[in-house]
Amino acid sequence: MKKISVKTAVMAGLGLLSLGAVAADQGLESCIQAVKKEKSGDLVKLEKLNVAGKGVYELELRDGNRQEWEFMCDADSGKVTERESEVADPNSQAFKKSVKVTEEDAAATALKANPGTIEEVEYEIEENGAASYEFDIVNDKGVETKIEVDAASGKIIETATEEWEIGEEADERR
Repeated sequence: MKKISVKTAVMAGLGLLSLGAVAADQGLESCIQAVKKEKSGDLVKLEKLNVAGKGVYELELRDGNRQEWEFMCDADSGKVTERESEVADPNSQAFKKSVKVTEEDAAATALKANPGTIEEVEYEIEENGAASYEFDIVNDKGVETKIEVDAASGKIIETATEEWEIGEEADERR
């Protein structure tokens, strides 16, 4: 009798895990469809993040002009919550026009809040035109955290813990 109970529990657990995976896939699929409606191009990176206890997908897309765009999407609803463009060079006019904080000072702020090693940095233009630095920091336990620092004020505007990542952009590695 005990063997049947254990087997039933395992089967029920596997069923619940499968249902969770299907729900996650539906949320991700909704996010991908929402991003594709807004911008055409190729997905180059996908990350699952935890932002203040909430699941978020970060999708990076490269359009036909080689411009990169970053979309944050609620993992449950599939709705896009944030849009940013990326620039490859911090000296680009779009980025530089509102910068008052150096990358070194922004990095120091990010590392003070989350000690570790900076693995990647992105230069982003927010929807409102403001510039920000996004640092991917890996701590001594191997956990990666994204810290976004406003390039005008030097204040942290977003913190997210990475759960997983698909794709990598070698030009952003440090």
